[in-house]
Amino acid sequence: MTTEALVIASGGLSIPRMGATGFGYRIAEQFGHRVLPTRAGLVPFTTSGKHLERWSELSGLSLPVRAECNAASFSNAMLFTHRGLSGPAMLQVSSYWQPGDDLRINLLPDIDAQEWITSQRQQRPDAALHNVLADVLPRRFAQRIGDLEFGERPMRQYDPPQLKRIADYLSRWPIVASGTEGYRTAEVTLGGVDTDELSSTTFESKRVPGLHFIGEVVDVTGWLGGYNFQWAWASGHAAGEVC
Repeated sequence: MTTEALVIASGGLSIPRMGATGFGYRIAEQFGHRVLPTRAGLVPFTTSGKHLERWSELSGLSLPVRAECNAASFSNAMLFTHRGLSGPAMLQVSSYWQPGDDLRINLLPDIDAQEWITSQRQQRPDAALHNVLADVLPRRFAQRIGDLEFGERPMRQYDPPQLKRIADYLSRWPIVASGTEGYRTAEVTLGGVDTDELSSTTFESKRVPGLHFIGEVVDVTGWLGGYNFQWAWASGHAAGEVC
């Protein structure tokens, strides 16, 4: 069978239960195209060991945070799961994270933690730490932090170095991700057919006339919010106009 034009719109590896496969990548390699390494993107994080033991009981609880990794920063909700961490902020930053990378989570993204905790000691010296934290964090999370990290003393019993340690903890929560949930729950696949080998207007192969690659099979990944759908539709329309 021959054809004047062939458009590969087979998607990536994400959510295999819906039929995702590496078919498009195999076609690209068959015709000599470079396929950049793939991995799961916009995907929940998993934790293990003490990190999972400490926080898995909070599954279902969410709060606003700022998540940062490799110069990328996202302010949105974080969700505790029975496996680790999810929510928009974590899904977004997952696309910039790889095992071993430093993942930073600010639990008080709109507050100067040092200034705030110092003022609370002055204004509420007899209040227990977890009750103070519960003003800015979900109560169950605040209680857990107090129990695990700083004890349940009145605020007046925390000296300046201890207050700084609390502030540092809140602004850079020391959680370590062990991995992600992978393609099983990933919304997108990072990597794919190298864009350098495609036309930027028609997505036609520069190696094989009439062969086009569009959508997620290409090394293009957007943020949450419909950007990946828009890319799929727009690239498909551009290829369709010339086929």
